[in-house]
Amino acid sequence: MLAFRYIAFHYLKYFIIILAGLSLFMVGLDYMQVSSKLPDSANLVIVYIVYKIFYSIDMLLPLALVFGMISTKILLIRSNALVAFYSLGYSKNDILKPFVVVSMAIITLYIAMHATPTFARANEFASGIQKNASYMKPTSDLFFTYEDKYVYFGKLYPLQQRATDIRIFKIEKSNLKEVVVAQTAYYEGHSWHVPHGKLLTKPNEVDFSTEGITIQEKDNLSILEGFKPKILDQVYEGKVNYTIIDAIDALFLLNSQNINVDRIKSALYKTFLNPFFVPCLIVIIFFFVPLSQRFLNITLFSFGAILATLIVWSVLFIMSELSFNKVIGPELGIVLPILILFMVAIWQWVRNSTTAKPKT
Repeated sequence: MLAFRYIAFHYLKYFIIILAGLSLFMVGLDYMQVSSKLPDSANLVIVYIVYKIFYSIDMLLPLALVFGMISTKILLIRSNALVAFYSLGYSKNDILKPFVVVSMAIITLYIAMHATPTFARANEFASGIQKNASYMKPTSDLFFTYEDKYVYFGKLYPLQQRATDIRIFKIEKSNLKEVVVAQTAYYEGHSWHVPHGKLLTKPNEVDFSTEGITIQEKDNLSILEGFKPKILDQVYEGKVNYTIIDAIDALFLLNSQNINVDRIKSALYKTFLNPFFVPCLIVIIFFFVPLSQRFLNITLFSFGAILATLIVWSVLFIMSELSFNKVIGPELGIVLPILILFMVAIWQWVRNSTTAKPKT
């Protein structure tokens, strides 16, 4: 327990220092590049910086966890604390356990943070401020199918959960049956509501003995049950910054409509699986760390470990981007690399773990 508390404390300390340093460097560099393009408002500049900090944490937290482990192990080696722990009878598993437990706990919190739009869509919000756009910026000219209907939204305001210039065409057996025309609609509960609109109905067969197209004024129409504004905004604009809840809702809803959901699956895999490369990499690197400075050049080893971490992180990032753009399947681009890392980590653990005291 003494070793766990000692190692976990230093691991958390180095993790926080490294994450803060990397995030501030990334945000500071970004601000120097775009400061002239930001609006002349101190409030908006502060909001922009806060969103960029959230985005940098989203990007760099996994790296900081691995770098924190490397730094902590170097501290233990240079101070001879690692030799002391082994001399007291602690096994390799005892020394590895704090790194795995702490990293898993932080990753769980990191994944949970993606349930909030403030964190999941931070870069999108920051880009809107940079382009002098407001949070109320609409998505224009959305045209999509839903069940047996073709739907057109002139403008969609996802954060206000409303749309304007609505046209809904109902099709039955390849024939146009009716059209709903409305100036505005809003999302409430689990469906869209049209306060006032027109219902144009066409008869099944048109001849001289039947009445032609009828036009009725309708109030409080309910349409598109379950189609959330944010789902529309993200799916049809090609955005991939889903919150967990929105991604799950979109996955079930669009899958039932026989719409390709590879982009959404990629977003979910990236959120739930990609961060777990951290404990896998921690286990793999841990067993390559020398016991003492006598056995290996610590500086050279640190450089190699950091370089290997960056390479693995870059490969995973590239593979996830290829999955987002549907170049490769999400299972091949995201699930398979994590599975390979997991198998290597398990093999390393089984091969190197021992309860026997290492030789010093």
